[in-house]
Amino acid sequence: MKAQAAGYSGTPLWQKLGLKAGMRLVTLDPPPDLDALLIGAPVLERTARTANFDCALAFAKTQSALAVIFTRLEAKMPDNGIVWVAWPKKSSGVATDLSEDVVRRIGLAARLVDVKVCAIDATWSGLKFVRRLRDRGG
Repeated sequence: MKAQAAGYSGTPLWQKLGLKAGMRLVTLDPPPDLDALLIGAPVLERTARTANFDCALAFAKTQSALAVIFTRLEAKMPDNGIVWVAWPKKSSGVATDLSEDVVRRIGLAARLVDVKVCAIDATWSGLKFVRRLRDRGG
């Protein structure tokens, strides 16, 4: 991954992801150069804990890994939380059994709904998931 490849639209990745100053961001299995892709982002609180996050950015290559990620995050996701799931594009050459449809299906089974798609970079695509309004506590 290269920082300049973060978006074909020229929009910085952090803007596409909706990251804002002060957000608590947890990353799961990120690629080694994720920090380079987030250059220019507002000051974020990076956390390794999934118990207290505003936004999660998870990378998965297999359906089994993705199912674990959704189970782990959905149980601790705040009502207004965001989960971005990234999977390798078919054109990336990375071995995967994931596609946009498969990621969406697994996310819906975890009681979340997808609301946005974006290109992370030349290797990864991403889907944004949130809780349905009817499933939020307040």
